[in-house]
Amino acid sequence: MIYKIRIILDANEDIFRDIEIEAHNSMEEFHNTIAQSFGFLGTEMASFYTCDEDWKQDEEIALFDMSEGGDDVRLMNETFLEDVLTEKTPKLIYVYDFLNMWTFFVELADITEKESGRAYPNVLFSFGELPESPPEKKFEAENTAFDFDDTFENYDDLDFDENWN
Repeated sequence: MIYKIRIILDANEDIFRDIEIEAHNSMEEFHNTIAQSFGFLGTEMASFYTCDEDWKQDEEIALFDMSEGGDDVRLMNETFLEDVLTEKTPKLIYVYDFLNMWTFFVELADITEKESGRAYPNVLFSFGELPESPPEKKFEAENTAFDFDDTFENYDDLDFDENWN
């Protein structure tokens, strides 16, 4: 099966790529295809994140295991596109270069049969040019009602033993 996928840069301008890729390809092969289609060298760290319909980030699928300890991390080279991106879960978030945080929205558009004589992966359509630097992100806390100053004034009310060690 062939997945037709749109990858959109998280920016004010419309910048996206439409890609065809075989469903059995690894997430690492998909990462390389995205990086090349946007003109990246592919030498930076990257991760995919599963997400819900509202793009709320969930599980990480990392390029390399950078965890300390025995944490189980899904790796791109061990995970296949068809196991992550389906008609029921058609969205992913892709982050390239953790220092610059190039962030992309990935969405499955269609599933078709493989055409003989056609090479995959294939960039179907390219719209917009990547800016010189990544778009700025505004990170906001979900619950901003927590008052840190008030917490420190009520230090004695906190539920822990200050002589714990």
